[in-house]
Amino acid sequence: MRIYTKGGDKGTTGIFGGSRVDKDDIRIETNGTLDELNATLGVIRALLDEKDKRQEILAYIQRTLMIVMSQVATPSNIREQNQNILPEDIDRYCEQQIDRMNSEMQHPSTHFILPGGTLISAQCHVARTIARRAERRLCTLNKTDEVPPLILRFVNRLSDLLFTMARWEMDQQGAEEERWKAFLYKKKNQ
Repeated sequence: MRIYTKGGDKGTTGIFGGSRVDKDDIRIETNGTLDELNATLGVIRALLDEKDKRQEILAYIQRTLMIVMSQVATPSNIREQNQNILPEDIDRYCEQQIDRMNSEMQHPSTHFILPGGTLISAQCHVARTIARRAERRLCTLNKTDEVPPLILRFVNRLSDLLFTMARWEMDQQGAEEERWKAFLYKKKNQ
């Protein structure tokens, strides 16, 4: 298989269904951000021990992101032709992982924290911010062509999962998170 096609030399790229769009089209911008997120998850996996239980979680999410990108590359009017089907419970999967990690942490979160800590924790925070940007791009795309609600929920939960992974990493290493400010909304509710 050839890597270069020269089809994009004039600033356009192909999408599912055979249409071509500008390379800065919101659909392409969204997929580029999702691709960046997927690559960053690959960096996190490269930093983890092969037997770390997060390997399986992140590999599943990476495969799911490939399906998400395929769906995003498909205009809504022909989406039923796309054979890459999203797992129906991917948002709940993220919630289950968040709940499990939170239950394993020794120190509950009471403050906003500064991103960083260990290299793995810092990379989880980088991935989290990319997931938030992807979510914003998905919302913009959704204004012009409907994005499946499951994708919007999944990317929102994924950023929460990555935040939790960053905190879990610090907790497991016995490292203290660098605090910024206490959660004011938690103080008001107490």
